[in-house]
Amino acid sequence: MFYSRQGFPEESEIIVCTVSKILPTAVFANLDEYKGKSGMIHISEIAPGRIRTLNDYVNEGKKVVCKILAIKHDRGHIDLSLRRVTEGQRRDKINQMKKEQKAEKIIEIIAKEMKKDPQKLYEEITKDIFTDYDYLHEFFEDIVNEEADIKSIKLNAKIEKPLLELIKQRMVPPEVTIEGTLTLTTYKNNGIDLIKETFSKMKDKSISHKYLGGGKYKILIKDKDYEVVEKKYKTKLEKAISFFEKEVGEANFVRA
Repeated sequence: MFYSRQGFPEESEIIVCTVSKILPTAVFANLDEYKGKSGMIHISEIAPGRIRTLNDYVNEGKKVVCKILAIKHDRGHIDLSLRRVTEGQRRDKINQMKKEQKAEKIIEIIAKEMKKDPQKLYEEITKDIFTDYDYLHEFFEDIVNEEADIKSIKLNAKIEKPLLELIKQRMVPPEVTIEGTLTLTTYKNNGIDLIKETFSKMKDKSISHKYLGGGKYKILIKDKDYEVVEKKYKTKLEKAISFFEKEVGEANFVRA
């Protein structure tokens, strides 16, 4: 990766490291996001409980997500922890780095097409971006969402145009989906009409349904925003189910 920060990290910051050396009671790792910086993970900070051998948890060259415990600026020592990183923090950090790699790949492609040095082009493009953003992918995502203008970083037109095109092609946010099976059962004479009215109450461009047979329907709720999907689930699907149940019907939705 091209990405690197200057100076020292902050205490409690979650970072990606590469294991460089393993000793009997400690592990040393390079801080991927801080060029030239390394830290130490004491054996007690590898995992909870008794550890027989560190190689059961880490290997040289392995990428690990760590938490900054303490920094001694005068000595340049950085204490790290592996066990204090929650699964959610680890997952979010890895996802963040994947997004950054995806953004950097765009610059590599442009550099190759223009026969430019990728590192130099990266520095040229990001020199103004990092005054307002922590990561390149955040700026690219804002461009896709029309919350930022590529002209704000004042690039040469020969770079700006292909860069903008590639950002819009490759940085499209993935859709968030709620998927499940809805089972509707009613013995009323007007059951078909009740089912039609039930689906009319959840009518929305982000909601689709498909009849599977036997009173079962496949339901899909899609959007680019997780909160929007969850809101549609509660305001549309749950209300439609409540309507059907009040009309002396049985409804059951099972999320996939």
